Amino acid sequence: MKRSTFDALLGFLNGVSWAFVIVGAWVTFQSVIFLGMVPALMFTFVFIFLALFLILVLESISKSRDRHEMMIHQTALLEEIRERLKEPSEDA
Repeated sequence: MKRSTFDALLGFLNGVSWAFVIVGAWVTFQSVIFLGMVPALMFTFVFIFLALFLILVLESISKSRDRHEMMIHQTALLEEIRERLKEPSEDA
Protein backbone atom coordinates (compact mmCIF):
# COMPACT_ATOMS: atom_id res chain seq x y z
CA MET A 1 0.00 0.00 0.00
CA LYS A 2 1.37 3.39 -0.97
CA ARG A 3 2.01 5.76 1.88
CA SER A 4 1.16 9.40 1.46
CA THR A 5 3.50 12.23 2.32
CA PHE A 6 1.36 13.01 5.34
CA ASP A 7 1.75 9.44 6.65
CA ALA A 8 5.51 9.59 6.13
CA LEU A 9 5.64 12.92 7.95
CA LEU A 10 3.63 11.54 10.89
CA GLY A 11 5.92 8.51 11.08
CA PHE A 12 8.99 10.74 11.05
CA LEU A 13 7.55 13.03 13.73
CA ASN A 14 6.67 10.01 15.85
CA GLY A 15 10.27 8.76 15.70
CA VAL A 16 11.65 12.21 16.43
CA SER A 17 9.25 12.50 19.37
CA TRP A 18 10.53 9.29 20.93
CA ALA A 19 14.13 10.48 20.49
CA PHE A 20 13.09 13.79 22.07
CA VAL A 21 11.64 11.93 25.07
CA ILE A 22 14.81 9.93 25.64
CA VAL A 23 17.30 12.76 25.12
CA GLY A 24 15.08 15.32 26.84
CA ALA A 25 14.63 13.14 29.93
CA TRP A 26 18.38 12.69 30.20
CA VAL A 27 19.07 16.42 29.73
CA THR A 28 16.34 17.36 32.21
CA PHE A 29 17.74 14.98 34.79
CA GLN A 30 21.30 16.21 34.29
CA SER A 31 20.21 19.86 34.41
CA VAL A 32 18.34 19.56 37.70
CA ILE A 33 20.52 17.03 39.52
CA PHE A 34 22.28 19.85 41.39
CA LEU A 35 19.03 20.34 43.37
CA GLY A 36 19.12 16.74 44.52
CA MET A 37 17.94 13.35 43.41
CA VAL A 38 14.24 13.72 44.31
CA PRO A 39 13.65 17.05 42.47
CA ALA A 40 15.63 15.78 39.49
CA LEU A 41 13.45 12.68 39.28
CA MET A 42 10.28 14.75 39.73
CA PHE A 43 11.20 17.16 36.92
CA THR A 44 12.22 14.24 34.70
CA PHE A 45 8.90 12.46 35.26
CA VAL A 46 6.98 15.66 34.54
CA PHE A 47 8.97 16.10 31.31
CA ILE A 48 8.34 12.48 30.30
CA PHE A 49 4.63 12.82 31.05
CA LEU A 50 4.30 15.94 28.88
CA ALA A 51 6.35 14.45 26.05
CA LEU A 52 4.32 11.22 26.07
CA PHE A 53 1.15 13.32 25.92
CA LEU A 54 2.46 14.93 22.72
CA ILE A 55 3.23 11.49 21.28
CA LEU A 56 -0.32 10.46 22.14
CA VAL A 57 -1.61 13.47 20.19
CA LEU A 58 0.43 12.42 17.14
CA GLU A 59 -0.86 8.86 17.39
CA SER A 60 -4.46 10.06 17.67
CA ILE A 61 -4.00 12.18 14.54
CA SER A 62 -2.67 9.14 12.70
CA LYS A 63 -5.51 6.90 13.88
CA SER A 64 -8.08 9.54 12.97
CA ARG A 65 -6.66 9.79 9.46
CA ASP A 66 -6.68 5.99 9.08
CA ARG A 67 -10.29 5.85 10.26
CA HIS A 68 -11.27 8.60 7.82
CA GLU A 69 -9.62 6.82 4.87
CA MET A 70 -11.32 3.54 5.84
CA MET A 71 -14.72 5.26 6.02
CA ILE A 72 -14.19 6.72 2.53
CA HIS A 73 -13.33 3.26 1.22
CA GLN A 74 -16.35 1.68 2.92
CA THR A 75 -18.66 4.42 1.60
CA ALA A 76 -17.45 3.77 -1.94
CA LEU A 77 -18.12 0.05 -1.52
CA LEU A 78 -21.59 0.67 -0.09
CA GLU A 79 -22.47 3.01 -2.96
CA GLU A 80 -21.32 0.37 -5.44
CA ILE A 81 -23.50 -2.24 -3.71
CA ARG A 82 -26.47 0.14 -3.76
CA GLU A 83 -26.03 0.79 -7.48
CA ARG A 84 -25.86 -2.94 -8.22
CA LEU A 85 -29.03 -3.53 -6.23
CA LYS A 86 -30.84 -0.76 -8.10
CA GLU A 87 -30.01 -2.27 -11.52
CA PRO A 88 -32.80 -4.34 -12.95
CA SER A 89 -31.92 -7.96 -12.57
CA GLU A 90 -31.71 -10.09 -15.70
CA ASP A 91 -33.49 -13.01 -14.03
CA ALA A 92 -36.72 -11.12 -13.34
